[in-house]
Amino acid sequence: MIAALLLLVPIQAGQPTLGADEARSSIQRSAKWLLENQRPDGSWGSNALESVLEINYSPETFYALKVAAHGLACMALRAIEETPERRASLDKAMEWLCTTRLPRRGNDWDIDGAWAWLYGFIALVDAETDPRFSSEEWQRRIRARGVEFYEELAAHQEPKGGWGYYEGPVVSRRPTWSTSFSTACVIPALVEARTRGWPVDQALIDRAAKYVRQCRLPSGAYTYGLDPIPRVSGGESINDVKGSLSRIQVCHLALRRAGDRTVTDERIREGLEAFFREHKFLDVARMKPIPHEAYYANAGYFYYFGHLYAGLLINELPEAEREGFHARLRPHLVKAQWKDGSSMDTQGSGYFLVAGTSFSLLALQAGLSR
Repeated sequence: MIAALLLLVPIQAGQPTLGADEARSSIQRSAKWLLENQRPDGSWGSNALESVLEINYSPETFYALKVAAHGLACMALRAIEETPERRASLDKAMEWLCTTRLPRRGNDWDIDGAWAWLYGFIALVDAETDPRFSSEEWQRRIRARGVEFYEELAAHQEPKGGWGYYEGPVVSRRPTWSTSFSTACVIPALVEARTRGWPVDQALIDRAAKYVRQCRLPSGAYTYGLDPIPRVSGGESINDVKGSLSRIQVCHLALRRAGDRTVTDERIREGLEAFFREHKFLDVARMKPIPHEAYYANAGYFYYFGHLYAGLLINELPEAEREGFHARLRPHLVKAQWKDGSSMDTQGSGYFLVAGTSFSLLALQAGLSR
């Protein structure tokens, strides 16, 4: 067990970039881990309480987070070069995603089902154009299940336009609290689904984009959630750029895909430069057991989430610039990969391993051509 937790490729000071070959090697290890740890029914992990750090959550939460991580694993297997073993794994995984029951809201305050609705929807929008699922039956099933996830999103979009995973004072069935990053992550898929003719309401997209836009601060940071008065204290605030490194990337990507012309190439570059310049604040937070205990209230689970969206955002820049940024991103992913091929940024249940491994693989694959 201890050997499995040793970093495979430590990155030393003075080694700030990695090439495409190192990325491909890391991806191969991640893919191997996903195949070796898939359950016979096509899913990954369990939906059981596996950590005392999560003892206060609804039992439904663990199933919801398993579904969310499963969606990410489907996207990871779709993104990489196919082999017979990977194809079989992907087919089983898609079958499970299209047939497993939809997660429900856990209780009055615990709405972690949102993560399943978000990444289930994203994964199915992502899969619809894959030639491997072009048969009439697969197309019907993918869209039908995707619409089911969308309907949960529509029912749980809070009045200001966002999606969250907890609730404040419970005053209605519809939640009243959300975050910039959970809202931003689904906007590109909503835009894409509507373009393809899915029954996605443009007003819902507009509300979500407005929510994210209103979280943007003059500093370039995005607030954690939309508050009438942003929590910017002048000290180690989560809404400082150093606490917003991962949110900047996903929010820039969301607004760019939603057609916001203020997200210029220059603004994207500035956000990416901040990500690399202040990356130590993400490093020190990774694997911290208590959320937001690190400097600038960074949490461990910001790590791989932020790296995926940094990788996707790099590809919004002119092609000549992309490899330079991807080469700077790769070391932060490879250095944190466990010896067995998995990746994890937060102590807790097994879904963190599935999600972290998938996020890392997708971030690296974003910098490669198929």
